[in-house]
Amino acid sequence: MGQPEGLERFDSPGKGRGLKATRPFALGELLFSCPAYTYVLTVNERGNHCEFCFARKEGLSKCGKCKQAFYCNVDCQKGDWPMHKLECSAMCTYGQNWCPSETVRLTARILAKQKTQTERTASERFLSVKDFESHLSKLDNEKLELIQNDIAALHRFYSKNLHYSDNAAQVFLFAQVNCNGFTIEDEELSHLGSAIFPDVALMNHSCCPNVIVTYKGTVAEVRAVQEIHAGDEVFTSYIDLLYPTEDRNDRLIDSYFFNCDCRECSTKQKDPAKLEIRKLSDPPSPQVVRDMIKYARNVVEEFRRAKHYKTPSELLEICELSLEKMGSVFEDSNVYMLHMMYQAMGVCLYMQDWEGALKYGEKIIKPYSKHYPPYSLNVASMWLKLGRLYMGLEKKAIGTKALKKAIAIMDIAHGPDHHYIAEIKKELEL
Repeated sequence: MGQPEGLERFDSPGKGRGLKATRPFALGELLFSCPAYTYVLTVNERGNHCEFCFARKEGLSKCGKCKQAFYCNVDCQKGDWPMHKLECSAMCTYGQNWCPSETVRLTARILAKQKTQTERTASERFLSVKDFESHLSKLDNEKLELIQNDIAALHRFYSKNLHYSDNAAQVFLFAQVNCNGFTIEDEELSHLGSAIFPDVALMNHSCCPNVIVTYKGTVAEVRAVQEIHAGDEVFTSYIDLLYPTEDRNDRLIDSYFFNCDCRECSTKQKDPAKLEIRKLSDPPSPQVVRDMIKYARNVVEEFRRAKHYKTPSELLEICELSLEKMGSVFEDSNVYMLHMMYQAMGVCLYMQDWEGALKYGEKIIKPYSKHYPPYSLNVASMWLKLGRLYMGLEKKAIGTKALKKAIAIMDIAHGPDHHYIAEIKKELEL
């Protein structure tokens, strides 16, 4: 099993293991693809996507026993059985009480795969799952307690099909999964599932990434979003790059236990625009600005928690009230305003308030294009959502323009032959 040409694993100064280019790669060029070591479709997408190949189609056939897993055909069902059998009978037994988290489901599949797979897989040409970093020594008591909760769920829902190692080994594996797992998303960045892509996990982080990771079914593809020269390290981004330097590094420390020292984090060049303040005849004092930033961070977290228990109309009210309050100090292009507008747009889409969703999307797109790096999936997905909204509201000319802007980014990020681009081109022909 050979390694992809033009790339090599190396020791990155100050970063540990990394991936380096040994030849140039052009903008949009595929560096490598990585099939998932193992993966799981999120419960909310059951019936919309095949559990095995993640194809999105109507008329999928359901598992005859549990009636909850759906497949393209018998081949997909057979292909998925070694993993689906971990859950099928338990879903029947527990019924509505079957509720392992996606992390638990993914970890169960890793344990099952490791039992039968002794050779390195096509997903592990540079890095094996067993060599994943865990950062176990850096976990605080809260994170360790969450892992113990996951272990309890693993034992509860999977004990019939899995034999467990000792508790310490399970803690170590969950810590590895938390640091190295990926979420698979569709063209609008909706969550489809979780997966392990070992070779992709080897790449280090930068807030100025030179590659982007997209998905074709259950295969990850890594493409250049800048010209890459021989000898350059290959950098992806682990986080959403919309936010200012302090917020990005808080997220990196919390999830991955490091601070970023990329060009953007060193210069903070984009921070003034991302934190833009309204130009008033009586400008707000630095203390008022600091207090509003603190309020904004709190409301972002409050909304994240509220999504689990509040109604859509209550969620929309949180968005509107916070936007009104922040808008007394922040410009509409301020990232905290954009964050809440994006949440409001999502609620409007869920409620099928197309005009409301469009109102927020139109405010978001221009600052998104400014704040995000070129060829950002966040910008592409926003153009795509806007285009589809315009088309649905019979505004074909402006809808066509928006969809073409999405395609221009996706040609680079996804590659011109991706089935998502073919689907959008069909929408343009209607």
